[in-house]
Amino acid sequence: MTNKNKKLIIKDLGKISYQSGLDEQEKYFSEIIKVKKSNYGKKKLFQTNNFLLFVEHHPVYTLGKSGNINNLLTSKKFLREKRIEFFKTNRGGDITYHGPGQIVVYPILDLDNFFTDIHKYLRTLEEVVITTLSDYGISGFRISGQTGVWVKNGKLSTKKICAFGVRASRWVTMHGMSLNVNTNLDQFNHIVPCGINDKGVTSMREQLGKKILLSEVKKSITKHFIDLFEIETWI
Repeated sequence: MTNKNKKLIIKDLGKISYQSGLDEQEKYFSEIIKVKKSNYGKKKLFQTNNFLLFVEHHPVYTLGKSGNINNLLTSKKFLREKRIEFFKTNRGGDITYHGPGQIVVYPILDLDNFFTDIHKYLRTLEEVVITTLSDYGISGFRISGQTGVWVKNGKLSTKKICAFGVRASRWVTMHGMSLNVNTNLDQFNHIVPCGINDKGVTSMREQLGKKILLSEVKKSITKHFIDLFEIETWI
């Protein structure tokens, strides 16, 4: 593809249901796929757009396509009583929680505009989070073989602070990452987060001992995303 578009359209959708977030993703994803299909066999190619969506979800547990339902440790009755939704979704990864105080980021990108390498894509998303955490004096890191960003919680304990689950078709991405900022961590007690039972979950608030402004964290994420994906223009 020679007609690469390094422009990024950034949208903050606010606090919405998981289904609403999925509908928004599908809309932009389908838009990009439609353009790519129309380009097949043509000399003059139309550019595809790239989107970065920020959302904060109402309480929900989501299970990835290869996830194990046994990692949901509670009943449907409990979920109804607590008004927590449950979704089986088509992203990668196992089970996780989304809710208030957590920043969920959905990059809907045509990787033909950047690089066609899912491994590199995931590592770059992780780096966005690691550099964002560094802005707050939090040292995030990777664990080999386990997608995500982790922090040391004391001398011996390692906890996940950001989970990832993506889907790609024709090099167009969906889903993304969820960074625990002021998240209610008790909600993770009802699942085996990401199917990993020997490590816990933490948040920026827990690490710093104070509530963090979501708007400021979003600015930091945006800056590092633009830098690391070498975005040329954004709106």
